[in-house]
Amino acid sequence: MKNTTKITLALIASASLLAACGKKEEAAVEAPAAAPVAEAAAQACGKVTVANMNWQSAEVLANIDNIILSKGYGCEVELVPGDTMPTLTAMMEKGQPDVAPEAWVNAVREPLDAAVKEGKLHYGALSLTDGGVEGFWIPKYVADANPTIKTIADALKHPELFPSSENKGKGAVHNCPSGWNCQLSTDNAFKAWEGEKNGFVLLDTGSAAGLDGSIAKAYERKEGWLGYYWAPTSILGKYEMVKLDAGVPHDAEAWKTCNSVADCDKPVKNDWAKSEVYTVVTDRFQKAGGPAVDYLKARAWGNDTVNGLLSWMSDNQATGADGAMHFLKTQPEVWSSWVPADVAEKIKAGL
Repeated sequence: MKNTTKITLALIASASLLAACGKKEEAAVEAPAAAPVAEAAAQACGKVTVANMNWQSAEVLANIDNIILSKGYGCEVELVPGDTMPTLTAMMEKGQPDVAPEAWVNAVREPLDAAVKEGKLHYGALSLTDGGVEGFWIPKYVADANPTIKTIADALKHPELFPSSENKGKGAVHNCPSGWNCQLSTDNAFKAWEGEKNGFVLLDTGSAAGLDGSIAKAYERKEGWLGYYWAPTSILGKYEMVKLDAGVPHDAEAWKTCNSVADCDKPVKNDWAKSEVYTVVTDRFQKAGGPAVDYLKARAWGNDTVNGLLSWMSDNQATGADGAMHFLKTQPEVWSSWVPADVAEKIKAGL
């Protein structure tokens, strides 16, 4: 309030002086008055805490937000450690951090929607325009050579195209990494589509690194590969894979009661749900952030763009900060649409 009074008095004084002077003096008086206006605009965003979540795509997005919010909007940004459940719970209960750039909301949709309805939180952009996707994939060169293979059922008719190295005469379906929830759903999918009856074995690769390695090995040798995978990831940026159609819709109730449960006796064919991935903003920042909030409502990118960036990061052992800088320098055609032209120029000048 005190600062507002000072600025108001200064403007009144300037107006009085301008009234008494000619046009030559008018220019001299206006020049120094621009500084407080520019400073006020830079301070409009204020302080903002951004969750730097602990997976690669979320980490690089948080760092992109850091650069754009600070360079383009004059925000004072603090990146804070985050993860889906702890971050969104803290935002709902404590109003901190201010921004979750890449919130996978399916698991917390009910309480999150309630918090939005109460006005505690707000949805920003759909961070991943394609959403997070899961399912069975095959290499593009296999799909191109076998155009009739469109669905999971189609692929399971051809064990000869996806041979198991350990079980001669059998095909192999590569499982989700051990200990992950998707290991249960993949096991149940294998049962539902009668993989064993169709001449396949379910192959455990042990870890995410083992699963990634199996895809890399198949690509290097141009061999068949069939199995569970998800997007966005660096592997899909490096190796072009095709997601098979489940051929059935997602049944949420069946998924909850059987498809994602251990030792389910009779799992049914069921598609994986597409994960909705949003930017989530607190009410405090929604009201205080000014034009910076418009950016968080516009900033969205597709899985192909993310996959390519993650692949570059993995190849170069790059941090989230490195990946953000690389993206902003090399793909202005993508991010410049998220901000006004004058803000884009500020960001480019600051890189």
